[in-house]
Amino acid sequence: MVNCCGLVSEKNEPVPLKSISVELQVRDHVASVRSCLQYVNEEERPLEAVFVFPLPADAAVCHFSARIGEQEIVAEVQDRQSARDQYDDAVSSGQQAFLLEESEESSDVFKLSVGCLSPGQNASITIVYIIELSVQADHALRFCLPAVLNPRYTPAASAAGVPEVSSASVIPYTLSLSVEVRSSDRISRLESSCPLDPLEFLDAQHTHASVNLSPGHRFDKDVELFLYYENSHQPSAEVEAAAPAAPSGSLMGDPALMISLYPEFPADVMSSLASQGEFIFVVDRSGSMDCRMHHGNDAQMRIESARDTLLLLLKSLPMGCYFNIYGFGSHFESFFPSSVVYSEDTMEEALKRVKSMSADMGGTEILQPLKHIYSQPCYPDHPRQLFIFTDGEVWNTKEVLDLVKSHVYSHRCFSFGIGEGASTALITGMAREGSGHAQFITGTDRMQPKVMQSLRFALQPAVDNISVDWTVPEGVTVDMLSPPINALFQGQRALIYAQIKGQSSGKTEGAVTVKYRLKDQPVTNQLQFTLKPTEDTGLTIHQLAARSVIRSLEQEERAGGADTENIRKRIVELSVQAGVSSAHTAFIGVNKDSKQTVKGPLLQRSVPVARKFCVCVSCSMPSSNMMIECDDMSYQAEPQKDPLLQLVSLQKAAGFWELNASLAAVFGKTEDQVTNQKAVDVSVWATILALIWLYAFKSDQQDEWQFVAMKAASWIRSQKLDGLSQCVCDGNALLGCQVTEDALGI
Repeated sequence: MVNCCGLVSEKNEPVPLKSISVELQVRDHVASVRSCLQYVNEEERPLEAVFVFPLPADAAVCHFSARIGEQEIVAEVQDRQSARDQYDDAVSSGQQAFLLEESEESSDVFKLSVGCLSPGQNASITIVYIIELSVQADHALRFCLPAVLNPRYTPAASAAGVPEVSSASVIPYTLSLSVEVRSSDRISRLESSCPLDPLEFLDAQHTHASVNLSPGHRFDKDVELFLYYENSHQPSAEVEAAAPAAPSGSLMGDPALMISLYPEFPADVMSSLASQGEFIFVVDRSGSMDCRMHHGNDAQMRIESARDTLLLLLKSLPMGCYFNIYGFGSHFESFFPSSVVYSEDTMEEALKRVKSMSADMGGTEILQPLKHIYSQPCYPDHPRQLFIFTDGEVWNTKEVLDLVKSHVYSHRCFSFGIGEGASTALITGMAREGSGHAQFITGTDRMQPKVMQSLRFALQPAVDNISVDWTVPEGVTVDMLSPPINALFQGQRALIYAQIKGQSSGKTEGAVTVKYRLKDQPVTNQLQFTLKPTEDTGLTIHQLAARSVIRSLEQEERAGGADTENIRKRIVELSVQAGVSSAHTAFIGVNKDSKQTVKGPLLQRSVPVARKFCVCVSCSMPSSNMMIECDDMSYQAEPQKDPLLQLVSLQKAAGFWELNASLAAVFGKTEDQVTNQKAVDVSVWATILALIWLYAFKSDQQDEWQFVAMKAASWIRSQKLDGLSQCVCDGNALLGCQVTEDALGI
């Protein structure tokens, strides 16, 4: 059970962590992150400091060291239990020791123990991790340095959980961040959620640049960076030389290959979005959803933003599909006993219930609603698409991911992390295991455009029969290290790691061919690459490949079976060999020259981590009595209704609008002013006016209403009426616009 009071003393003694300094080095779409944490013991006796902190779920921790005075201790990776025993023995005998381990329940939480610091002593801890940067809807590469660690909700009946953490509204340490970018592509710009100094280009080609976080940043929220390249969708291949001392034939002892592909689907296939499917929307209704999206005065509550998003989703669904909506907290409920056919009646019934949705369901327990959904039979010819919205974190992340993976062949899962602190392990993991796509909505991000992009992915024709073939010279073989690719989306990156074995007598060129079927059409994407290693990559590709293999083995182990002990041994062996973290290993460093006599128990201090918006206080009470404290609960202002959402709410399920006073009000007119006696059909006229208004006044939000407009245009075309050109002219004249008939798609 998470204890938000942690181990901070009542006398408010000084916290030993004083500052965090981060160096971020980006090479194309891979980042290396070096964090330096400065500790000082301001107590009068020896101290043990415990710091539980978040890291991105897909990060591979590859270095851990400590400097005390002039002495540097570089930690090594060992079996977790062995490392813990060494740490305990060292600290109890008065030696300085440092232990870094991954949470057993979630791969995005680490616990750092700094043991036996003498009074007045300083320690500098360095942690290095590497990570692939994720691709955003606008083609930016996103890096997030997480500061916020949300409490993990643990059901009352369960004793397990992530390590205890302490929280603080004011974080007593600061952050400095420097960024260096090197790329084979021209760097266009770099943006951030936090103030940055100006970007400085270090070469004439704009392929090398640096920037710093503006001084004085309090590390109380995530630091997000968005990096834009000029040709971000360029496929690429990098070969990295083997580690010099590693035995040939091992992963580290052979060259490693990283392939980055951006599948481009034929335009004629992409223009026809699916009209079938079962769409299930699963919405977090725990107490923390009643907090603001961000700190601004105009910020919506999270549950309110979710309601608006559900309105857009419901209006955007194709006629004849199936749908259902679930709300979950410490229990769950669904709008319908099972998914229903999408029609005017079922859509209106769902919208009424959406309007009354509140954040009133306690904690965040997602496993049970997922089990219920997966127990429902699928509808033939209607592929199941799951959309999951949550701002929380759960104690049993790995169990949730294993459940999603076990049903990967019957559905796709699209996940959305709302607000800072949403678990990257949970959000990215559900999308990865469910062959879907993950999105994070943080800061002043609007939820709607990101969700609609995922809906576009869900409506894309499914890709199947995916195969990867290698063409290499004689004497060379390629072993895939990545799990099989089971999802491809238009314009989204697919990463492949591989091990190159053997030697070629002459040729140094190879090729990878990815084949798949899309709407019964065969598609082939091919990329040529050189077998000659790229210079100066260190062991980054090897360690990312090792992390990928380790995660697959961990999942295989959790699935159970006769061979789990051998799998565990393979995980430990690869983790130690590659020097990267895993669930079964830990980094341990002991200063054997630091022996001192310890009298009485060591003081133990927890270092606070930032909490955002909501603090969930769990004091060993039943989950239904979970207390929620919001720093923004006093905010009661009723926002004005967004005209776009007002227009969308008036559209009928089939795609048309009726002419009435509510529609006229969106245009700033009276019903009499918009009535057109010459119009062939009143609903056609109303729908043309709505389309003209969208294209003329809301073009900057087109990614939010694109499906609404497509349904409307399709409905108009189905009416097969003459005189549409005159209607468009009259509509433009009425609304003071100049939108062409072609632009409307009618």
